[in-house]
Amino acid sequence: MQIARAVNFAKRSLRRFWRGLREWCGDAAYERYLGAKGRQDAGRPTLSAEEFYVERINRRYSRPNRCC
Repeated sequence: MQIARAVNFAKRSLRRFWRGLREWCGDAAYERYLGAKGRQDAGRPTLSAEEFYVERINRRYSRPNRCC
């Protein structure tokens, strides 16, 4: 019983760590987009994963920055 409890705890901890890592590096952004897309405007077409990441990069680098 103790071993099963320890294994379950390890699985939950690893799952939580993996989710946090994906959120931190931005890998889960497309899944969040799809979830929000289902709750919001259904009139616009849903972007593919590739289109989403290209749009995200364009938004990030199209803004003026204060460098140089």
